[in-house]
Formats: sequence, C-alpha cells, structure tokens
Amino acid sequence: MFQDVSNVQRIGVALFAAATAVWTAGLVRVMRRDRLRAEVRRRADRLRALPAQQGPPHAEAVQLTADERAAFAGLIRQFGGRRM
Repeated sequence: MFQDVSNVQRIGVALFAAATAVWTAGLVRVMRRDRLRAEVRRRADRLRALPAQQGPPHAEAVQLTADERAAFAGLIRQFGGRRM
C-alpha cells in the first residue's frame, strides 16, 4: 500500500467502497422489481374488458339501395376534392 496514507484513511476508503457496492446492489434490485411490476401492469391493462381476439375481425356487408349508392357517390365526389 501507500506509505503516506494513514490507517484511518484506508478504512474510510474501504467503508466508502463497501457503501457504494451496497447502494448499487440495492438500486439494481429496486429497478428490477419496478420493471417486473410494470410488466404485470401492462399485461393486466391489455383489453381487460374485451374477449381475446383470435384474428382480424370479420367484415360486415350491407346491401345499399340505388338511392343510397348515389348519395354515397355524391359524398365521395364532394369530399374527394378537399385535400388537407
């Protein structure tokens, strides 16, 4: 060791190093625990009220009358000219 360093200083450095190691271990433990809790929360929040979806939803088809088709075509022409 160094000749000019007193025993009290050596003990102080050792205690500081030990405290740093303990603090680092505690921080790692807290971070892992929070990450685990966040993952549990994320899984619980996913579509809790909806049933599990097995695939894409099925498309629904509605038959339109000739007047409804004409009105829809008019809307398409009316909104088709606007560009945002």
